[in-house]
Amino acid sequence: MRERTAKLISGILNPFLLSAVVMVLLSFKDTPDTAYALKWAAIALVISVLPVLAAVTYLVRRKKLDAFYDNQRHQRHVVYVISSVLGAVGCGLMWGLNAPQLLAVTFTAGLVELIVFMGVNFYWKISLHTAFVAGTVMVLCLVYGAIAAWTIIFLPLVCWSRIELKQHSILQVALGALLAGGIVTAIFAAFGLVG
Repeated sequence: MRERTAKLISGILNPFLLSAVVMVLLSFKDTPDTAYALKWAAIALVISVLPVLAAVTYLVRRKKLDAFYDNQRHQRHVVYVISSVLGAVGCGLMWGLNAPQLLAVTFTAGLVELIVFMGVNFYWKISLHTAFVAGTVMVLCLVYGAIAAWTIIFLPLVCWSRIELKQHSILQVALGALLAGGIVTAIFAAFGLVG
């Protein structure tokens, strides 16, 4: 039962879904009307979440990855490289196409996180699940204020699930969360979005 619950939590609160939710919410927060928001939400998903999801699906089917979320550290190298390249392209497009500021800044924070985590991954397996939850919670709190603080309840759930599934140690989930939260805060502050 514990393992099944942990798998369910990891499956629902996965990096792809969290990224998609944040992109859609920020599109509606930082745009003047629904049509404009839907346009930017679609662009954000097409240049960020969907290409990485397609790449990971391909790698899993080709047996280059053991699974979507439960892989050995060395298998993650290629995912980080693909994600970083796609992230850089997406970030460049967001700024180049004059996207809403919240989306462009969030893409920038995501790219910085990917690069940092890719560097860490050469030596140590850090938790992307907890990083994405912490990053999502931080973005939502910075954008929506105290009303979004309740989302913090997802972080201990994901931390527990990754440890329960023996994918990460306590230190790996803690550092993933702290790094992601810190990077988001620093990038948002650099663009004057904290305060």
